[in-house]
Amino acid sequence: MNERRAAVERETTETKVRVSLDLDGGTVQASTGVGFFDHMLMQLGRHSRMGLDVEVQGDLGIDAHHTVEDTGIALGRALKHALGDKRGIRRYGDALVPMEESLAQIALDISGRPLLVYEGELRPGMVGAFDTELTPEFLNALCRGAEITLHVRLLRSANAHHAIEAVFKALARALGDAVRLDERGGDEVPSTKGVL
Repeated sequence: MNERRAAVERETTETKVRVSLDLDGGTVQASTGVGFFDHMLMQLGRHSRMGLDVEVQGDLGIDAHHTVEDTGIALGRALKHALGDKRGIRRYGDALVPMEESLAQIALDISGRPLLVYEGELRPGMVGAFDTELTPEFLNALCRGAEITLHVRLLRSANAHHAIEAVFKALARALGDAVRLDERGGDEVPSTKGVL
């Protein structure tokens, strides 16, 4: 079993992203220049019970798109590296999370097959400097970087802040369960193929 930690840096002409991830816990902090996105990353770290440190310098003079997408890519890669060969993990996770009037459901598989299925409507608009349309962009980038299958259903939403927060908290809970070491023991890869 590896140390279940990883640090990833991603630098382009648009962003400079640094992500440190510890699957077994630690401090949580985020500094992306986009306040609401920082708040969501803090929710992700805290409710998954993982250690997460994200620092991003992005071209926010244009908008937050590159910052959010590149953070998703880097976080996904950190998750993939921290999982190593995935021996002993539970592999699957799911959660149903309310946030006041909003309700989000997540199911995921640490499968080695990147796929996002996203159902639900967020009204176009801004939450602070965060465009609501960036929510599926972040999730898609995370899936690609981590090579996970992720199903998201936003079942109820009236307030965009609450809806996005419900999605991030549900993601956190499901991801925390999926990366956890299986309490039944053993260090096998959880697949009949022998590899994920």
